[in-house]
Amino acid sequence: MEEKKFSLRDVVLSVICVTFTIEAVAPAAAMGNVQFFWWVFLIVTFLLPYGLVVAELGTTYDSDGGLYDWVREGLGDAWASRVAWYYWVNFPLWMASLACMFPSIMNSLWGLEFSLPVAIIIELAFVWGVTFLAFSPVSEAEWIMNGGAAIKMFITAVVAIAGIWFAATHGFANDMSPSTFLPNLGSLDSLTYLSVILFNFMGFEVIATFTSSMEDPSRDIPRALVVGGIAIVAIYLLCGIGLGAAVPVDELSLDSGMVDAVGAMLGTGHPLTQVVGVVFLVTLFANMTSWSFGINVVASYAARQGNMLRPFAYVNEKTDMPNGAAIMTGVVASLVLLLQIPLGEDSPVFWIFFSMNIVFLLMSYIPMFPAMLSLRRHDAGRERVFRAPFEGALLRVMLVVPAVELVLSIIATIVPFNGSPDELSKLPMLVGVVALTLAGEVVRVVSKRGREADYPGIGRGQRSMFDAPDEPVEEA
Repeated sequence: MEEKKFSLRDVVLSVICVTFTIEAVAPAAAMGNVQFFWWVFLIVTFLLPYGLVVAELGTTYDSDGGLYDWVREGLGDAWASRVAWYYWVNFPLWMASLACMFPSIMNSLWGLEFSLPVAIIIELAFVWGVTFLAFSPVSEAEWIMNGGAAIKMFITAVVAIAGIWFAATHGFANDMSPSTFLPNLGSLDSLTYLSVILFNFMGFEVIATFTSSMEDPSRDIPRALVVGGIAIVAIYLLCGIGLGAAVPVDELSLDSGMVDAVGAMLGTGHPLTQVVGVVFLVTLFANMTSWSFGINVVASYAARQGNMLRPFAYVNEKTDMPNGAAIMTGVVASLVLLLQIPLGEDSPVFWIFFSMNIVFLLMSYIPMFPAMLSLRRHDAGRERVFRAPFEGALLRVMLVVPAVELVLSIIATIVPFNGSPDELSKLPMLVGVVALTLAGEVVRVVSKRGREADYPGIGRGQRSMFDAPDEPVEEA
């Protein structure tokens, strides 16, 4: 029986399922109308080159390590270890930030006030619920990802439709004059949120995993990137319109903003508001569960190659699940949540943890661009199912621009540029990012002690990790 092939529609829907992170909608909408300018600008200057790069690398170097393996092949063990650390450490921070949303949303929905100890207990229950589920192959189940995606689409539809209705009957809650849609390049306020938009693009590398199931990868991959990218942007913009219609930007909560907007439009006690709030909480759990498998597998895979600490390498013999990495994730996320005790009950913990999570995820992708250049230069003879349409000087430009955008957005997110209260509020994020980056260097040095030799990357005359043992080694 002939194997069923993925249609273009199937690939596009899979990209949307993985990439759409509904908890990032409110932070993006907090930029105001200028978010629409940045969405369009970044889809052209970042999403398209980034998507084409991951499509080429993912279809040429297919492995369990994904991004980690691409960087290891192009730049060697040192940078691969850094990428593994950045990619993993973003996850417990992300999990902690989403855990912080639970008490806030429960308060918005039902007016429940929690003391800090009770709120932390609720948050820890979320973290360890995800962690224990990650011990089982159920975390790989397609129904979790697809079910979570269906819920996200439902929330998007409610917010968008209610927003259009609310604006038509009551007017917009924010100024909609043309000047509000253009960025003020003299102000750093909107630049602080650019990392959120870039974060919303991450995950397109999933498209590369469908190569063997596509009828014509060289044709369908670029089409899926364009269609999927436009669909993702359209979804976020619809949510942005709904939030902008109901909640003034300066009153938008970064954690419970989606639920607050529906409550403002329909009323907190409206049945649809209650449904949106409950399913929003459910999708947070589904999102973390579906991501846990991929993140933990990469960390475990890197540890077995001496690029992460040994506890990450433990794999359950019966289930073949990366339980060591899952436990480490749960422990670190719990410790992060306990930082609320010294930080205080009124500290903006969601934004601190969420911003640090975004920063580390973006950091993990920066080495991918020089790795791509190295692989094009030193492994040019390898057959490529899909080849990004860049060569020479254009290739360098298309790799430099996205990398620079990642660096600038990270700087704008965590570096205070003046002594204003808003800018000084970045200090906890800056301290946290510096501390965890230094911790990653310690992890890199300690981890490699169990490795016989460093792999320097294919650019130094080494045999490619993706070559068969009997294949000749080409000189660089």
